Amino acid sequence: MPHDPQLRPHELPPSAFCRDTDPAAEAVQLEIYRRMTPEQKIHLVCQAIEDSRALSLAGLRFRHPEAPEEEIQRRLKGLLLGEELAERVYGPLGEARENRE
Repeated sequence: MPHDPQLRPHELPPSAFCRDTDPAAEAVQLEIYRRMTPEQKIHLVCQAIEDSRALSLAGLRFRHPEAPEEEIQRRLKGLLLGEELAERVYGPLGEARENRE
């Protein structure tokens, strides 16, 4: 369902946020967010960032079980920054392994 791009997030109909969530449950969640202090909202966002980083690292470790931690961290930087920028900033992916040997 298209919505007016001029609307601010709190003016959007609830169904515009989570299409897979029951509208009543979504209304409860939105009310919880509205009642949160700015500090609580910042904490929630920071926790989400930490959780996504942890999940990314777990996925990298699963896909590259023999890789040393240095390589896993470099691969994470590639995910976060995009490989092109990560290579410019941190060097090529294989470089961490080559420097160790």
